[in-house]
Amino acid sequence: MTLIDTSAWVEALRRDGDAAVRSRVDGLLKTGRAVLCDIVILELWNGAHGEDERSKLRKITTTLERVSTTDAVWIMAHNLATTCRVRGITVPSTDLLIAATARVHRLDLLEADSHFQMIPPDIDS
Repeated sequence: MTLIDTSAWVEALRRDGDAAVRSRVDGLLKTGRAVLCDIVILELWNGAHGEDERSKLRKITTTLERVSTTDAVWIMAHNLATTCRVRGITVPSTDLLIAATARVHRLDLLEADSHFQMIPPDIDS
């Protein structure tokens, strides 16, 4: 299963978005391997403009599986934040929470945001 980050959704939903990202999102949707988390849903709704976009979001958020933001996710997010800060890396809190959600739930993460590559991969808990 793959957690689709807000950045990938934006590319997939834009008319002029990245074709490769759009293709990956479409593939995940067609195979039933796409999942959401609460912070991605909030970010998408926060950026929605007009009824057409809200209609698309309603369909996405009511049909896809949602993984929960558990205590373990928050602990992982705190650990990621601490490790990044110690290493002199600044990553937005929302991206840390999304990365933590993917790690705790053992999901692949589809993103189009360079912040995720800044998060060290060697943090397990």
